[in-house]
Amino acid sequence: MNIKHNNALVNLVFPTQGIATYYKNIGIVFFGTLLLAISSKIQVPFWPVPMTMQTFIVCIIGMTCGWKLSLFTLIAYLVEGAIGLPVFAKGGGLLYLTGPTAGYLYGMVIAATVMGLLAEKGYSQSYLKCFIALLIGTIIIFISGVYYLGSIIGYDKALSAGLFPFIPSEFFKIALALFIIPSISKYLNK
Repeated sequence: MNIKHNNALVNLVFPTQGIATYYKNIGIVFFGTLLLAISSKIQVPFWPVPMTMQTFIVCIIGMTCGWKLSLFTLIAYLVEGAIGLPVFAKGGGLLYLTGPTAGYLYGMVIAATVMGLLAEKGYSQSYLKCFIALLIGTIIIFISGVYYLGSIIGYDKALSAGLFPFIPSEFFKIALALFIIPSISKYLNK
């Protein structure tokens, strides 16, 4: 990636050129997939249902890494799970990529990519623009997830089980990411 044309926060924190950029990107993809795996396993008590921090990590990756690095990180995460590494909430394997929660996983890839594109356009530097990008990313995840889940169990059940209980925790995660991302951006751009 050419850092002159990429405003992603990761390039402000770890500026590189030439071959060092490839090593940095490989390290970031590995670290991102590790964070995603850990975040899928940890349940935080919340109302009305416990939450994992996985969508929060997707937002952080998207808003800090830019679209290409976000896309590669999320694809690498799905590949790790597909080959059987226990990176998903309850394990790994190809069944996760076709099971009831597959739509959320694919939605996370699209969301991180879209948020990364918006971040490269400066959306990580303003609280309002960052909120818009985070909201768009979260909506993408849930539209994809509920659409796929609804095709399996029906859309009424998908909404009541796969969307409504998670709305409060998603707003909490958006608020947390909104507190972190523009603050870091403003600090780095001083």
